[in-house]
Amino acid sequence: MELSAEDSLRLNVLLAQNLHAVRIDESNLIVYALSDKGEAKVQLNPNCKDEKYIKMVKELFSTHVLGSPGGYPIYLRRWTRMGQQRADNLEKLLLLGEPEAVVAVVYAAGITDEVARRAWWAMPSSENARRMLDRQEVVDGEMGPVLSEFLVEFMPFEEEPLAQMESVRLVLQTPGLIDEATRESIWKKANRKNAFYVGFLASQPDDLPDPVSAHAEYETVHEALAPLVEADNPFAKQFLRLLSTPGQTYLSTVEKVLKKPSNQDVVVRLFDTVRDYFESVRQQDEPIRELAEIERIVGETLAKPPEALQQVLTTVPDQKTRIESMLFLSLIGERLVAPIFALTDAVGSVMRKKIEPVATPILEHIGKLVR
Repeated sequence: MELSAEDSLRLNVLLAQNLHAVRIDESNLIVYALSDKGEAKVQLNPNCKDEKYIKMVKELFSTHVLGSPGGYPIYLRRWTRMGQQRADNLEKLLLLGEPEAVVAVVYAAGITDEVARRAWWAMPSSENARRMLDRQEVVDGEMGPVLSEFLVEFMPFEEEPLAQMESVRLVLQTPGLIDEATRESIWKKANRKNAFYVGFLASQPDDLPDPVSAHAEYETVHEALAPLVEADNPFAKQFLRLLSTPGQTYLSTVEKVLKKPSNQDVVVRLFDTVRDYFESVRQQDEPIRELAEIERIVGETLAKPPEALQQVLTTVPDQKTRIESMLFLSLIGERLVAPIFALTDAVGSVMRKKIEPVATPILEHIGKLVR
């Protein structure tokens, strides 16, 4: 069985051009192609069952591009979604008319701004936009603002909190991807979808909208710790960061999310984001599964503090309780809720009830730092 004479002629003429990308509308039997001359369209005229005919069309493109009719090996799906596709093969994959081949391209570590433009034409979707915005070359190129604009427009329709958090984080990661008015609009929407807040916390921890006042004792502590900050003492710097306006805004936002997370993804991402925020003062990198273990480590750290921490404790001894809370928060992470989430898929109020034994002590420590 061969393609109809009309289709064979038109598709071969198409293949003779310098093509950038191909997509196939299987339901409407249309082949679209992007080339130096713009966009072209070929309406197919099947001479057999549609499914078999589409397969023959894909074999034609695969033979022309790869030298084999086999097309893109779907069994490599997991591998390519880990970003392992070779950079020198990306442009060819976009000529196969295979959605999974496009996915392999957008996940590839070596994707360029131009390849991103072609892949976006071939398969525009929120997931593809997120994956391409994970690559700095795309963020810095012409496609960065294009993909960011799409994600912003799609946010009202994004139902999964994990996708919401990622979209917000990615469009905020570099100044200029979105304008200030759009940023403010996303922040306001976070009142209804607090997963958005986590995206802000991850990307702009020290520049959140609607800043609150610095802690009442900030000026006094700042004056006392200034020499240590000048000497690059990490504990002094992080403690002052927490008491400053950006730090108080950060902690208040974390508190707001932790009081009413929508699902498990929000809790996990929030905990890991907070862990990253406190990285400079964290005394153990190994993830911890129990609050009692965190309390033990904090107690031992305060009993035999490293020199830099001892300098801070000596300079502002009245702040020991707050410094203890800072050390406690530096050690939280996803492992704390893993034993709970391993036994339940609850969301909403039921989930919040189950994580209370973990969330309540964390909220108490945040409270010590903001009040």
